[in-house]
Amino acid sequence: MRKPIVVVGSINLDLVATADHVPLPGETIIGKVFRTFHGGKGANQAVGVAKLGHPVSMLGNVGDDSFGSALKTALRQAGVATHSVRTVKGSSGVALINIGSDGQNNIVVVPGANGKLLPKDIAAHSALLRKAGMILAQLEIPLITLETVAAFAHRHKIPLMLDPAPARELPKGLLQVVAWITPNESETRILCALPPTEPVTPATAARCANLLLERGPKNVVIKMGAQGAYLATADGLREMIPSFSVKAVDSTAAGDAFNAGLAVSLLSGKNPREAARYASAVAAISVTRNGAQPSMPTASEVTKFLTSQK
Repeated sequence: MRKPIVVVGSINLDLVATADHVPLPGETIIGKVFRTFHGGKGANQAVGVAKLGHPVSMLGNVGDDSFGSALKTALRQAGVATHSVRTVKGSSGVALINIGSDGQNNIVVVPGANGKLLPKDIAAHSALLRKAGMILAQLEIPLITLETVAAFAHRHKIPLMLDPAPARELPKGLLQVVAWITPNESETRILCALPPTEPVTPATAARCANLLLERGPKNVVIKMGAQGAYLATADGLREMIPSFSVKAVDSTAAGDAFNAGLAVSLLSGKNPREAARYASAVAAISVTRNGAQPSMPTASEVTKFLTSQK
C-alpha cells in the first residue's frame, strides 16, 4: 500500500481578475473577466496530488464564513482526505490575483484562518503525519507552525518538501531538515540575496542551488518558468531540466502543480531527473488552463502529454 502524501498548508478562495496586463503600482486599469476559484498553495498542491492518483490528506484550516464549507467540499470532491481540515472562527484565507494576457500574475494573500494553524494542531494530528510518505509545506501558514512540522518530519525521518512561498528569509535550522526546497525565481533572489531585478539564468541558478545546498537542504529545484528548472541533488547531480513549449493562459498555480508532480513521481520510485521532468509536464499542462485547482491535470493527461513530446 502506498504511503499517503500529507500537505500542511493554506486553503484559500482565489478572487481572479484578468486584464491586458498586470497593473503597475498606482495604475488603475479596466479588467476583462472576474472569476472565483478554490485555491491556496497547500490546497492546490493537495488537489494536484489527488488528481495524479496518489492518496493525499490536507492538514489546514478554513473559516466559519460562507467560503469555508465550499473550500472544504471542493477538496473532498477532488479526492483529498479532509478529516484534518478544521473550521475556525473568522474569515477563510483569500487571495487577490491579477492576471495579464501573457499569463503573468501578481497576488496578494490574506491569511485568515490559515494564520490560526498552530503548533498544537500539528501535535493533534501526529498520527496522520507519522503515516506520510512525504510532507508538503509552504509559507502561507505561521512560521512557528512550519518549524514544528519540519522538526516532526526530521524526528520521524519523513521527507519534507518545502515550497518557500511567499518569499522570505528562512531560519537556518529549518533549512537543515528539508529534503527538497523548490523556490521559483523571485524566491531564489530573496533566499540568495540577489538584487531584485537580477535575471535568474541557468548559471545564476547553479550558483544559488549550491549556496542553498550548503545551508542544509538535501535537494534543490529552482523553478524558472519557460526556462525550465534547475535540479541539484545531494549526490552531486546538477542539471537544467528543459521546459515544455505551451501557450500560457494562467500561471497562477504552476509552481504548485510542479511540486505535486515532483512529490508523486519521487514516491513512485522515479529518480530526481525523471521526477523533475514529470513535474515540469504537470506544470506545463496547468498553465494552459484557468484557475488554480481546476488547472491540475490527471495522471493520464500527463502521460499523454509526455508521449506527445517524445
